[in-house]
Amino acid sequence: MSTRPLKTVFLDYDSVSNGDLDLQRLREAAGDLVLYESSETEIAERIRDADVALLNKLNLTRDLLSGAPRLKLVALAATGTNNVDLIAARELGIAVCNVRAYCTASVVQHVWGLILSLTQHVYEFSQLSKDGSWARDEARAVLSHPIRELQGRIFGVVGWGELGRGAARIAEAFGMQVLIANRPRSALQSGRLPLDELLASADILSLHCPLNDATRGLIGARELALMKPEALLINTARGALIDGPALAAALKAGRLGGAGIDVLPQEPPVQGEPLLDGNIPNLLLTPHIAWAAREARQRCIDEMAANIRDFRSGGRRGRVV
Repeated sequence: MSTRPLKTVFLDYDSVSNGDLDLQRLREAAGDLVLYESSETEIAERIRDADVALLNKLNLTRDLLSGAPRLKLVALAATGTNNVDLIAARELGIAVCNVRAYCTASVVQHVWGLILSLTQHVYEFSQLSKDGSWARDEARAVLSHPIRELQGRIFGVVGWGELGRGAARIAEAFGMQVLIANRPRSALQSGRLPLDELLASADILSLHCPLNDATRGLIGARELALMKPEALLINTARGALIDGPALAAALKAGRLGGAGIDVLPQEPPVQGEPLLDGNIPNLLLTPHIAWAAREARQRCIDEMAANIRDFRSGGRRGRVV
């Protein structure tokens, strides 16, 4: 790349920081850095004369990439790359890099926050304490929701990468048995189970796989019907892995013990999203925050800086294209 100062634009910096991060390393790597708040309608103008585009959740389509003739690098503040047209980027000679393993501790912490909240019915018991139910009838309040021990139960993992392994280590610390799903549409690997067999066995199923053609709609009505009626489903990966209407129906019918969901197919959600129904029992829904511990976000920014520095020196650090 030319030695002239880079023009680098961060298209949705507000999705990564509320002013609590240190940008020194990023500024040193990025040259002329411009920070923007997220706006789908202004992407084209903002990248038109940029050399480097940084983004978290906004979408870079073929048309947008084609309209940025100086663009040489797209650096994602995320591991997932489904919001960038990678085929178009490759054809246009635009490098794309992501960051990995920056938020493992944060995601694993959130996964287990959801699991423990659902298992212990933390919210429900807190409400019973506050609304006077505990004071009026202690025995009824204490036994109003079933609490089950995790020890000896089965923790099923779909997606045996950094995050899946991290969540599994905590499961083992609780004395659970970890089972791993085989990759969809792949030959059966040693030590793994076909998804259907795992679904029937798991007391907790945690999704950590990428979203692609093989995993879109991975958990639908058929798969939910295979699960134990008291099982928990946890998704901190991508919303479109799960058929939302099918999950809502299963929870309402009592065919599933509970679900902890941090991701939806469209974010922020739109009107009509089935999992926003306030009448769904045993559902915890959070706004895609599993990755968002401050330490994880700072690590992400620093990794992006390292990717840019490496790219400028001719390296391929973090490259997916």
